[in-house]
Amino acid sequence: MVFGLAAPRDFVLKRDVCSYGYFLLAPNRWLPREGALERVFSASGRVVTARVTQARRGGELKVALSRSVSKSERERIGAGLSRMLRLDEDAAHVRAFHTLDPRWKASGRARLFRSPTFFEDVIKTVTSCNVTWPSTIQMNRRLCEVVGGGAFPSADQLARTRVQTLRARCRVGYRDARIVELSRMVARGEVDPGWFEDPGRSDEEVRAALMELPGIGPYAANNILQLLGRYAHIPLDTESVRHGRAVLGLTGSAASVMKKVRAHFAPFGSQMFRSYWFEMWAHYEKKAGPSWTWETERTAKTFTASGMK
Repeated sequence: MVFGLAAPRDFVLKRDVCSYGYFLLAPNRWLPREGALERVFSASGRVVTARVTQARRGGELKVALSRSVSKSERERIGAGLSRMLRLDEDAAHVRAFHTLDPRWKASGRARLFRSPTFFEDVIKTVTSCNVTWPSTIQMNRRLCEVVGGGAFPSADQLARTRVQTLRARCRVGYRDARIVELSRMVARGEVDPGWFEDPGRSDEEVRAALMELPGIGPYAANNILQLLGRYAHIPLDTESVRHGRAVLGLTGSAASVMKKVRAHFAPFGSQMFRSYWFEMWAHYEKKAGPSWTWETERTAKTFTASGMK
């Protein structure tokens, strides 16, 4: 089964997929040689793999499914891919960012890869806190294999999973109970993804609500904000300190460097995160090569060897 997705005229699949680390996390798989994104979804209780390719810049995206699905499932998969690739961010949206930070105009960088659902973005953020990148890769792979049957587990599936299973088999460590509690809240309707994705709400209102969720602290809340398309906050962590010292030449304690990093990017206002992230991403590429050449296992080793998170 094959269908198409319309893309903004400046959209480049390899650049816009390989723009944020979640493209390397299961059940996503980037194929550097083919320039294709594969993503496993669950449809009617069975897994289906969507393979996304693009023949030319701004051209329609071709989505090939590994098996036939119903029209409603196809539409759901299409909507998930559109969210992942931020196909709603048109050329005008991109120009607005480049006006504030013209450093990225030549490369066209602006869109940041994310997950097909708010719930998955939240869980992946939880698995990226206080841990090395190889461990984040492992946690997400195991969540898909053990709980999701190959796809990323739904809130209902994780809500029914024993805490001990998450710790022992998925190796999520202290996050086990928080993941189950959060999943139960979503499954019961106590957390409404639509509320968080409503563009009419202020950043402050959404951030405060995120901070009320299990396992979500300041770093996680700021990261989820950017995944929601709200770029005025920076999730500061040890990588921010590393970047501040290695790239910006900042000195002082870790806390002092974090404050200086925030101040350095503050002039970019509503686009602060994107300016920060693409600068950091460019530094990563100096270590590991262009991001569209990365493969999950090799990149994890490169990051570990170079001391990056």
